[in-house]
Amino acid sequence: MISRNIFKSALKLPAVFALATALVAAPSITSPSTSYVHAQGPASVADLAEGLMSSVVNISTSQKVADRGGRKNLPIPQVPDGSPFQEFFDDLFPRGEEGENGNRRGSPKTRSSLGSGFVLDASGIIITNNHVIADADEITVNFSDGSKLDAELVGTDPKTDIAVLRVKPETPLTAVSFGNSDKARIGDWVMAIGNPFGLGGTVTLGIVSAVGRDISSGPYDNFIQTDASINRGNSGGPLFNMAGEVVGINTAIISPSGGSIGIGFSIPANLATKVVDQLVEFGETRRGWLGVQIQTVTDEIAESLGLDKASGALVSGVVKDGPAEKSGVLSGDIILEFDGKTVEEMRDLPIIVADTAVEKEVDVLVLRKGKKQTIGVTLGRLEDGEKKLASLSTGKAEEEELATKSLLGMQLSELNDKVREEGKIGKDLKGLLITEVDSGSAAQDKGIQKGEIIVQIGQEPVETLTDAEKQLADLKDQGRKNALLMVASPTGDIRFVVVVIE
Repeated sequence: MISRNIFKSALKLPAVFALATALVAAPSITSPSTSYVHAQGPASVADLAEGLMSSVVNISTSQKVADRGGRKNLPIPQVPDGSPFQEFFDDLFPRGEEGENGNRRGSPKTRSSLGSGFVLDASGIIITNNHVIADADEITVNFSDGSKLDAELVGTDPKTDIAVLRVKPETPLTAVSFGNSDKARIGDWVMAIGNPFGLGGTVTLGIVSAVGRDISSGPYDNFIQTDASINRGNSGGPLFNMAGEVVGINTAIISPSGGSIGIGFSIPANLATKVVDQLVEFGETRRGWLGVQIQTVTDEIAESLGLDKASGALVSGVVKDGPAEKSGVLSGDIILEFDGKTVEEMRDLPIIVADTAVEKEVDVLVLRKGKKQTIGVTLGRLEDGEKKLASLSTGKAEEEELATKSLLGMQLSELNDKVREEGKIGKDLKGLLITEVDSGSAAQDKGIQKGEIIVQIGQEPVETLTDAEKQLADLKDQGRKNALLMVASPTGDIRFVVVVIE
């Protein structure tokens, strides 16, 4: 899996991973303009490219950056007027005021960048990447006929790296439309048009290399991968199918040099469409929110719960007063279906939930202690939920008698007021405090650490050492060799760990 921290802007950094674009394929080809498509591939895309070129734009931005100063007054090299090196020397030797100790305070610098975009509505709606226009003071849209228009920012969504701009043209623009990216098939031909390295109107052709790619760049990764050549400056540009529909927004590439090596990624049109509609209507996104923390159902966890295969999303935590808690969803539940859609793996759930309307009543099929049951949930709004999570605070609890015991290779202690205060453990978190982890134990091998709290053993809550001993005895009687533990940090972050019963 690709680490998020090795992705850098295709605009500003010639990084190992430069942000650029990907693609999404489209519905079956019915347009008369695609008569040149043969079984061996398109003989030519000249007609298609010619008809789409005027809808693709170059995005240029500028941002004022304060000069930190600190340079001594040194002789400034002189270059001839109009020299192509003038800007280079101005950056190195800014002509600013002289500060204390002879240091030079340069005038504020202007940082520029370039990207791509496309016209989605003839009235002046432009789509691009969020990272193309991030922190920009001025945004200019450059059209293929040489004209330019200043743009205003309508809204952005950093989670999907989408931005919507608006310009005010004197006459209607030539617009393109989104296609159905769910119909993209590996091997479908696609075409990218953009502004790589400032070379506007560049057309490249390739195929859909893969769909549903997760590159760890955000919570809703579902990229289309393409081998169409994408480089720095292609960010925000469209990926077209052979019917001339936008099936993806070019966003990222993998490259050791900053140039294309045939591995590019695009935001699927079906994901982008809903984000764009919300940004145009509200200026912000409005995603559904369930209010749970989840983790992957591993083969080991599946075996410990008696499942035939690893599937679904394991609920590792439930947000207090969130939609899930109010509806009765519990930590330890495995979500198998949401609103009639199957949750094959953990990463499916955030995408499905976010794509569901706020305040919609949905059925959630969960597996709880080996039995399936359906729970009705009324969704909240993700953006409100994020604010709620940021404002949650912890409190104190009543004094309890302290006791300790060695179980599962750990020294466990019951919680009391003093322990909670010293460990900064919230009053709502119940369980057994881990005071030590035995060296070489199965618990240590699983990364369990001193200071964490055992909340459940075998999906049963444990608040006393007697609870823990009884539950372990029950698991042994059932012939279980492993125990599924719910482990929480003092702040309430929860995960599930499988430990061998020693």
